[in-house]
Amino acid sequence: MILSDVHQGVNKNKGPKRVGRGCGSGHGKTSSRGHKGQGSRRGASRRPGFQGGQKQLFRLVAKRGFNNNFHATVVIALNVDQLQAAYAAGETVCPESLQAKGLVKRNYDAIKILGDGELTVKLNVKAHRFSTGAEEKIRAAGGTVEVIA
Repeated sequence: MILSDVHQGVNKNKGPKRVGRGCGSGHGKTSSRGHKGQGSRRGASRRPGFQGGQKQLFRLVAKRGFNNNFHATVVIALNVDQLQAAYAAGETVCPESLQAKGLVKRNYDAIKILGDGELTVKLNVKAHRFSTGAEEKIRAAGGTVEVIA
């Protein structure tokens, strides 16, 4: 490396492009505006986002705005036949045991027990919500229902 050549050709303070100063300048005649058309005229400017008559990008992309998914409560639904398959008679069904058995795998705000299927074993079920049918089936099998706050 030759130290005297390091900054050679580097221009820190570049002047503005001087247009319309003759053909020798490289920016003469049409002053870099091309021939005819909207862009060649005096005072010509297009609005932001204009794409030559093509549909603008901001109109093509999906709408933005409020979405309730961030605030909505995540409720995991389990049916009584799933409890029948996973638990033996007399066991307690609670959120911790549901996670241990692999019935609940993701984060949630509430667990709701639904009444689809048959329940023949006696279970003590602790959950945030119950459907009417699930509550009846659990009690009919001799189990207990406890609502967690």
